[in-house]
Amino acid sequence: MVRSAPEPQELLEIAIEVAREAAATAYRMRVQGVSVAATKSTITDVVTAADRAAEQQVCEALRRLRPEDAVLGEEFGEAGTGDAAVRWIVDPIDGTVNYLYGVPHSAVSLAVEVDGTVVAGVVRNIVNGEEWTATAGHGAWRDGQRLRCSTELDLGQALVATGFGYDPRRREHQARVVAGLIPHVRDIRRLGAAALDLCFAAEGRVDAYFEKGLAAWDLAAGGLVATEAGLRVGGLAGTAAGPDLVIAAPPGLFAPLHDRLAALEAAGGP
Repeated sequence: MVRSAPEPQELLEIAIEVAREAAATAYRMRVQGVSVAATKSTITDVVTAADRAAEQQVCEALRRLRPEDAVLGEEFGEAGTGDAAVRWIVDPIDGTVNYLYGVPHSAVSLAVEVDGTVVAGVVRNIVNGEEWTATAGHGAWRDGQRLRCSTELDLGQALVATGFGYDPRRREHQARVVAGLIPHVRDIRRLGAAALDLCFAAEGRVDAYFEKGLAAWDLAAGGLVATEAGLRVGGLAGTAAGPDLVIAAPPGLFAPLHDRLAALEAAGGP
């Protein structure tokens, strides 16, 4: 007997419940005091005990609620059945350095894909509880308000968010890209949490966003929120958004931002 695919709204309700519980855990651990537990790609790419605790909590909740699904997490990798049609993608704390320093810009990001397509996602700010949600084809929302992206058409008037990797060589290349871009935009914002940057773009707190080096857990939930708010989300030269480059911009702004980033070789470097 072939099992029917779950409805995206049903999956979103689970995602919201699980993400809220994980965010509460991360918030409590931050209040109690948190320190670096390990490093990853470089000594500045940190992991805290809260990252691990929040992801473990998410995995345990999903195993209880949907035991046949797979889970991909930033800290513990892939878990569950390899042939599962439903896979959850979790970043337990997006913006770990912000979290470590007490900068109130970090989030739990949880998305779910069915047969390889992201159909629902939630991003919840750990500190202030702001929460963005989306389901494929049914819009993006925050606090009951449907989100619409910026309508800016002029790149010179666009406020653009971006982020940097942890490898010094990559940062050096990204800094050159920003230096080449900043004379052609209103200004640049570097806020330190990709999922939140995408959600900010979804509601026009920034006009657009780009970054090289995003993993699936950085992009999945925030990318769906951005797309459902009307942003075009892609890479260079017609490629899909991914590790080489993510650009999220209003349809009328995408091409000029894309072309400027292409000229600056934003997808290049280490």
